[in-house]
Amino acid sequence: MERTITIQQIKDVAQEAYNLYKDNTEGKNADYIPYLANINPKLFGISICLMNGEKIQLGDYQYQFGIESVSKVLTAILILRQYGAQKVLEMIGADATGLPFNSIMAILLENDHPSTPLVNAGAISADSMVQPIGNSDAKWKAIVDNMTELCGSAPQLIDELYKSESATNFNNRSIAWLLKNYNRIYDDPDMSLDLYTRQCSMGITTDQLSVCAATIANDGLNPDTKKQVFDKELAPKITSLIATVGFYQHTGDWLYTSDARRKEAIRKEREAREEWNRTHPAKTVVYDACVQAAISAEYSRGRYMGD
Repeated sequence: MERTITIQQIKDVAQEAYNLYKDNTEGKNADYIPYLANINPKLFGISICLMNGEKIQLGDYQYQFGIESVSKVLTAILILRQYGAQKVLEMIGADATGLPFNSIMAILLENDHPSTPLVNAGAISADSMVQPIGNSDAKWKAIVDNMTELCGSAPQLIDELYKSESATNFNNRSIAWLLKNYNRIYDDPDMSLDLYTRQCSMGITTDQLSVCAATIANDGLNPDTKKQVFDKELAPKITSLIATVGFYQHTGDWLYTSDARRKEAIRKEREAREEWNRTHPAKTVVYDACVQAAISAEYSRGRYMGD
């Protein structure tokens, strides 16, 4: 049966999700990057960008936070634009490693390719592929221009975060030179690592990220600027990368169990709502949509995942 969801229902769901989780204090900031350890953990914003460019926004959606590992998706899109899907598959790959995002062992086990541009090794390799080869300034401009086109406005480098990351990225330095050992980095390793560190240190808002997500969902057409950012044929390649590696080594488990958890949460929430409605009969609540949005908010809230 076809079901139509109104804009007002989406707004109601977003508000319900925000109210449920704005005071959640679970989790902790990443502390292996000193700058991130000091970010206010109470910050919480929701931004939903629809295909027509309309936005639904709540909370700290204009706060500029460090993009960190989310930047991997944006640079993956850039090299897909520059090289095409097949070349990226050959030079980096698209498989989940089954290991942590910053794993060195993954390179040793699969030294023929870094596996995916959405883990550190593949992301550093992706930065090395950004054209033009050998020109750090021009490569950086391409990275920032791509982010700007996807997000509809320019992100800003957080210099303090960049310095903090540069001073502590010892593991990533090892990854960059190990890639060099296996001929899986395609420009100077130190330059590629610096580009990666800088892109992870870009400041971006929830508003900008929602536009980026909507651009991917809209087959490359930015609903805010109305610009076709990438060919629509690349959209399923991008979403497949996100689906297979989005939660790193736990992606498969999450996909396998998320529907069961969602249904259990819906059941418990429905029982609670039925009890509540018996004492508040005048108010109507959109059950399933609200619960699903709230659960999505729980997973997406995060505590600043580092690079």
